[in-house]
Amino acid sequence: MRTFADLCPAPPTWDLDWSRVRDAFPWVRDLAGVEQDPVHHAEGDVETHTRMACEALAGLPAWRSRPEPERVRLLAAVLLHDCAKPQCTRRDEEGRVTAHGHSRRGDLLARRLLWRAGAPVEWREHVAALVRHHQVPFWALERPDLREIAFRVSLLARNDDLVLLATADILGRHCGDTAEVLDSVALYEEYCAEQRCLEGPRDFPSDHARFQWFRKPDRDPDYAAHDDTRGTVTVMSGLPGTGKDTWIARHRDGTPVVSLDALRAELGVRPTADQRPVAAAAHARAREHLRAGRSFVWNATNVSRSLRSQCVDLAAAYRARVEIVALEAPPAVLRARLDRRERPVPADAVERMVRRWECADPTEAHSLTRVTTQGA
Repeated sequence: MRTFADLCPAPPTWDLDWSRVRDAFPWVRDLAGVEQDPVHHAEGDVETHTRMACEALAGLPAWRSRPEPERVRLLAAVLLHDCAKPQCTRRDEEGRVTAHGHSRRGDLLARRLLWRAGAPVEWREHVAALVRHHQVPFWALERPDLREIAFRVSLLARNDDLVLLATADILGRHCGDTAEVLDSVALYEEYCAEQRCLEGPRDFPSDHARFQWFRKPDRDPDYAAHDDTRGTVTVMSGLPGTGKDTWIARHRDGTPVVSLDALRAELGVRPTADQRPVAAAAHARAREHLRAGRSFVWNATNVSRSLRSQCVDLAAAYRARVEIVALEAPPAVLRARLDRRERPVPADAVERMVRRWECADPTEAHSLTRVTTQGA
């Protein structure tokens, strides 16, 4: 990402020009004046904290020793780690400032911002994953799901990146428990090293073993689960206009398709009406294929993990293999395609979906294929 690269501190001085950062990103300017709990953030508002965290990152020897592309990516993660606080900041009943949920909403917002900025998909998802999990190392020893999170981060980003982000985050604030939190971050780093997931993706005996482990993470991750799958369910995922129908025609020609759009037309249900009859019909047809052990395509937008999980859970219940095909397109391409449709999709409807968009990841299926479509 050229803009982030141009702003990234570099040798020999490693200086950060914050005025240029503010000029480059409106979402950074939005952080100004957003208050924080003075117990944990006595330094002031969210913009002040973000600037201090970036300066702390630039001073870390471990960050300075990284290749330039990795330094740039980490700077982007630190800049974005609290980007959703303006949306989430509230005062509770006792008058304390809170920002509950800002990590998850930050993941969604970071994805939107970087998508609109034209960031490469893998780069964008790496940063978004760091934003979503940036607080995990602070409370590592208190989380019963720590191993699952550590493995997931290793597959979406890198845990040593998460350690650097968390370190910069805590050093970029004024609080009374800095030493204790840094100890927790160090323990998280040691834990990830022990679990073989610090500097790269956690390995599994097979894609089926990985799929089964993330469905039941209390099992041994090194257990080579017996692959008794029959048939493959191809779960499509993508905003309207990303080219799902075109991809299916080119790559799954002749394979049965359970299409929510087709079912709406068949049942006479408008997109704005109650969708439960459509979903029920889709599940019924999917079960027919699954009982027969037939491979088929599940064609729907499935832009959130919760929507995809409905398809994946049903497929897994029938021992089907699951592949997710996640399509996307640049914003301008998407809008142009939708505007040319006989029945254009309203821009506000697409925007609502974009705000819920969680890109599919390798923990959800046996395989994940990401496709970016270009042109008309």
